[in-house]
Amino acid sequence: MVVSNVSLSSSRRTTTIYNALFCARKTFAVSQVPFVLSSRKNFTSSGPRKSWVDRLPQKAQPYVHLTRIDKPIGTLLLFYPCAWSITMASYALQTPYTVPLTYMSLFGLGALVMRGAGCTINDMWDKNLDKAVDRTRDRPLARGDITQNQALVFLGGQLAAGLGVLMQINWYRQPHIFYSILLGASSLSLVTIYPLMKRITHWPQAVLGLAFNWGALLGWSAVAGSADWSVCLPLYAGGVCWTLVYDSIYAHQDKNDDVHAGIRSTALLFGPRTRPILTGLAVSSLSLISYAGYLNSQREAFYLGIGLASLQLARVIYRTDFDDRSCCWKGFVGSGWAGFWIWMGALGDYGMLIFS
Repeated sequence: MVVSNVSLSSSRRTTTIYNALFCARKTFAVSQVPFVLSSRKNFTSSGPRKSWVDRLPQKAQPYVHLTRIDKPIGTLLLFYPCAWSITMASYALQTPYTVPLTYMSLFGLGALVMRGAGCTINDMWDKNLDKAVDRTRDRPLARGDITQNQALVFLGGQLAAGLGVLMQINWYRQPHIFYSILLGASSLSLVTIYPLMKRITHWPQAVLGLAFNWGALLGWSAVAGSADWSVCLPLYAGGVCWTLVYDSIYAHQDKNDDVHAGIRSTALLFGPRTRPILTGLAVSSLSLISYAGYLNSQREAFYLGIGLASLQLARVIYRTDFDDRSCCWKGFVGSGWAGFWIWMGALGDYGMLIFS
């Protein structure tokens, strides 16, 4: 490993070596700029790459690439808060297993559709900005594979499909059907303004968190007919803090280009303080979700899931080299496992309650 400052302390040297091993590649530190990314022209973590999408008909490929359907991590990050809420509500109400199974299937489909719609909205806003960022300049709209009007028509189809899924919620609870529909539809405003936020504030990740964790409110409403705000609000707030962790790591991939393009992010705001700040956000996230579990009378399995999520986030935050694109991508994906373990904990409690 090449290090620009031979007088690094022993602890700093150990951490650097540990980060390099985690990223499984050589990392070059640059002395003049504290967060310059290593150059990698063929970096493909979020840019175009050869995948099953490239075997589709030529005319279909830009639209499928627009949805990022070949990168499922975004769909999972949108789905997990829904799954937490559905499972915790089913546990509280002691519903038959068919209820969470049905709703998790619906919300899984909804997450797939609406994540794609969010990507379309984002790329329509960011067409010109994407051209200035190495990782995103080959996205379909930035490259000119499709026009804004074509993307708008496609977005209309995506939103119609999303509405179709939303209409299935509470169909058997006529007095409550519009509660869930209005609650679900209201999240669209957050999805729409998120791309604008990166132009005017260093906190677009917070707005993304508000949008991506809306399922923590809607999932409970789907099962119960209305949200239990005493449980849902801390669950939602914990999810927002979790999003700030993983999307700040994600934003570190582009921080050099973002400076030149005028894009703002928590990655630029936090700078060299990223690791301690993300640690604080992770502790806040898991504390809030634990509090929601306490209010919902969750049992041992839930807190085991919280423990596993804690270990996962600690591992990611400690090991990620925020100056290495490839490592940041791995850290971003790794952060998603925290959401999975929280869900597994809630599911464990529900399973023991129903099947014991």
